[in-house]
Amino acid sequence: MTLTEEATGQSLRQIGTLVRDARRHHGLTQTQLADRLGTSQSAIARIEQGNQNLTLELLGRLSAALESELITVGRSGPTHLRVSGGTPLSGSVTVKSSKNAAVALLCASLLNRGRTTLRNVSRIVEVDRILDVLVSIGVSATWDETGRDLTIVVPDELDLTAIDADAARRTRSIIMFLGPLLHRADVFELPYAGGCNLGTRTVQPHMIALRPFGLEVEARAGEYHATVTRSAGRDRTIVLTERGDTVTENALLAAARHDGTTTIRNASPNYMVQDLCLYLEKLGVRIEGFGTTTLVVTGQPVLDADVDYPLSEDPVEAMSLLTAGIVTGSELTVRRAPIEFLEIELAILAEMGLRFDLSEEYAADNGRTRLVDVTIHPSELRAPIDKVHPMPFPGLNIDNLPFFAVIAATATGETVIHDWVYDNRAIHLSDLTRLGADVRLLDPHRVLVSGPTRWSGAEIVCPPALRPAVVILLAMLAAKGHSVLRNVDIIARGYEQLYERLVEMGAQIEVFTD
Repeated sequence: MTLTEEATGQSLRQIGTLVRDARRHHGLTQTQLADRLGTSQSAIARIEQGNQNLTLELLGRLSAALESELITVGRSGPTHLRVSGGTPLSGSVTVKSSKNAAVALLCASLLNRGRTTLRNVSRIVEVDRILDVLVSIGVSATWDETGRDLTIVVPDELDLTAIDADAARRTRSIIMFLGPLLHRADVFELPYAGGCNLGTRTVQPHMIALRPFGLEVEARAGEYHATVTRSAGRDRTIVLTERGDTVTENALLAAARHDGTTTIRNASPNYMVQDLCLYLEKLGVRIEGFGTTTLVVTGQPVLDADVDYPLSEDPVEAMSLLTAGIVTGSELTVRRAPIEFLEIELAILAEMGLRFDLSEEYAADNGRTRLVDVTIHPSELRAPIDKVHPMPFPGLNIDNLPFFAVIAATATGETVIHDWVYDNRAIHLSDLTRLGADVRLLDPHRVLVSGPTRWSGAEIVCPPALRPAVVILLAMLAAKGHSVLRNVDIIARGYEQLYERLVEMGAQIEVFTD
């Protein structure tokens, strides 16, 4: 019996990652491992990409060749973390590439008739889900031997009837397929995530942005049913009713192959949008207003270029790592932090009394994003005078807002955290009370945090929201004694090897399953 008869495609990819990591640990190339097994280098590459059927016999041979037990036969439970906190971190850590940029560029690759190579792609669940969808409709996606660079080739004809509906429904980013696909078919269907509603705030702005390109969408039994009416008009202006990141990206994806000029007003200039603009420019799309809220896009009906694009660093991961150092009273350097997208956060932290140093600025590999190394020092923090709330860029990033709850819990005084964007996400921050924090829920959007906190260990089930889940983990690093965070699989959706990297800086974290 093959493993694929029992496991999902995600399980195969997880095993592939284990094989890759064990191979690297032993200093072996794919060819050398292939020689040990009596197989080909391409077979090893397919195994590491999760694209190879695996028998139990082959798994045994792999385990022997790598001197590592890759998998235990039987049903495994969810992943949990055991944390021994109260110990300062030290050293330095390098920020990985942007998850949100990777997702946008994977969707954008559907526009290109040529070869797209994305450099330094984070290996996270959200990326894997989009890749599953792309591969299912006929796209070729190949990782290089390092597992960091991804080459994508899109066929002339996509088989949308073969789409991996399960993977599509597991990511709301599937909505960004609408912009590219409206140029490829007059009628098509896409699965959409449960809970999505075309009348809700999160989806309706996309429809408003894409309607000028002739797209109409109906929700039918868990699918977007899309029809496209071609119009003769060349130039058009779109006013986005919401300055959302993915909404702006969808409008850009539609405008890129529109034969004419599209002016997008109230556009988001956030980091993932900038990455998308830089990629589209490499394809031959002309974009004026880079980094502003008005983008003028001159599209090309045919985009055919062999493009290499290195993704920029992730400001949300940078904020996560800075928060880990702040709440543990550590002296820590976070390298390759995209300063343009952290300036408001650092200004608020400076107001709260955080002592930190910035290196001279230097350019990211894409040539445009400004990077710095941030070194933080142990500091006595005080509550900010005003509430902490997000705003569209260049304001405080909505994904960075939850980190201020755990930071405020270490500060003296009271801080109001106002999460006006998401309904009920603030509720999850009240789980910090289990670790000794004074966090009072004022309403579904606001919490009042009083500090400083005498943290204590506890056992907590991970909330079903990515950033609050990480916030609880970081608070456990600050809490003396032992804590357990259960069901942490959601963290892998947005972070690559977060636990291992924290351990390298001195955190005491043990991963276990039931």
